[in-house]
Amino acid sequence: MQGLTSIFKAYDIRGLVPEQLNSDVARSIGESWARLIKKTEPETSCVLVGRDMRPSGEELASAFSEGVNAQSLDVIDLGLCSTDMLYFASGHLQLPGSVFTASHNPSGYNGIKFCFSEARPVSSDTGIEEMRDEVLSKIATGDGSGSISQLNLLEEFANHVKSFVDTDKLKPLRVVADTANGMGGLVVPAVFSDLPFQIEIMYQDLDGTFPNHPADPIQPENLVDLQKRVLETKADIGLAFDGDADRVFLVDEKAKPVSGSVTTALVAKKVLNEEPGATIVHNLICSQIVPETITQMGGRAVRTRVGHSYIKKIMADEQAAFGGEHSGHYYFRDNFRADSGLIAALIVLEELSCASKPLSLLTEPFSPYIASGELNIEVEESSKVIREVSKKYSNYSQDNLDGLTVQLQKCWFNLRPSNTEPLLRLNLEAEDEASYETTLQEVMDLIELNKK
Repeated sequence: MQGLTSIFKAYDIRGLVPEQLNSDVARSIGESWARLIKKTEPETSCVLVGRDMRPSGEELASAFSEGVNAQSLDVIDLGLCSTDMLYFASGHLQLPGSVFTASHNPSGYNGIKFCFSEARPVSSDTGIEEMRDEVLSKIATGDGSGSISQLNLLEEFANHVKSFVDTDKLKPLRVVADTANGMGGLVVPAVFSDLPFQIEIMYQDLDGTFPNHPADPIQPENLVDLQKRVLETKADIGLAFDGDADRVFLVDEKAKPVSGSVTTALVAKKVLNEEPGATIVHNLICSQIVPETITQMGGRAVRTRVGHSYIKKIMADEQAAFGGEHSGHYYFRDNFRADSGLIAALIVLEELSCASKPLSLLTEPFSPYIASGELNIEVEESSKVIREVSKKYSNYSQDNLDGLTVQLQKCWFNLRPSNTEPLLRLNLEAEDEASYETTLQEVMDLIELNKK
């Protein structure tokens, strides 16, 4: 089972089915998860289990539940659910949970996301490495027994999402949502069913083979169908959800994609209007417009590393009302500090309903900078490259919160290693085209020179 090491990631489990993740492995992980829960939450007698629409999900979730039962814990089977629906269930019921999903990965993959009770995050430091070591060591199987019961929380989840907006303010906007044959096809209709929007859902059928396009909206090519439909129908906004529907990306009425940073700034403004002086968290590769907006609105901006475990911890430590990531994850204190693309989408729709302008003009003040987006470069030794880049810019302000961040006069960039691949991730932003082109070329040349 040594080849299984690679499926245990920093925040979840993901692997190819059945080569890396099959029923036997899922059962073993279920047992290990139950042992972790009995140790960390000894008062807990049952756990939540959900799954997305991937063909392997039902079999894997069933085997996982058998493993949990073997450790004498009961299972509440949520059935088909999005990841943010699992987080809601965990917070609402105050129970630990897991959902079988590989998010935006291709159809041959599946995986598991976990949370402790009240949707508290599980990471490599708080349980995933421990489960990995137990599974690889073939810890003896349990012979206990536990029950499995079913629970449908879709209606309660939909009502929870809608509680974040004033539904009386919503206008009959024309909305196109591309759910990419993912779990959005279940949760989006449930949330929007009694709202005044004119909504069209593209690729609503739950189909884990993703017959239309990959469920990864951060990739521009996966927005093409949505952009075309927004223009054809003269829609006010397009919403693109990923496979497990916890992320959302926006497309404006001109079919132009709205970055995760701009969405973060827009939602932050709404939060601060309702809660003056609130603390807002953002990861360090969000656009500079995010902390600028928070500060201008009288809020307190807190910068974090990339990754949901870090953001949720900082939100708890700082009592933050909201947190945003460039990657389309948006976290809300009143959503158990968990992320939900649906909540963010409704907040934007409320803002758009109240504005006397289209989305392109509503977001225009939040787009003053030129950004590279995340560029991935293959390297053999990340630490060496980062050291050399740091030397080159030693006369400028730097920090190492997550990789290397350098602040130049009219430009900043972050260079950080991937957790799982031999890659460096570069994000660069500048005030003008000349600074952008010059610095980007300079940094890329440095990486190329030192990447071997």
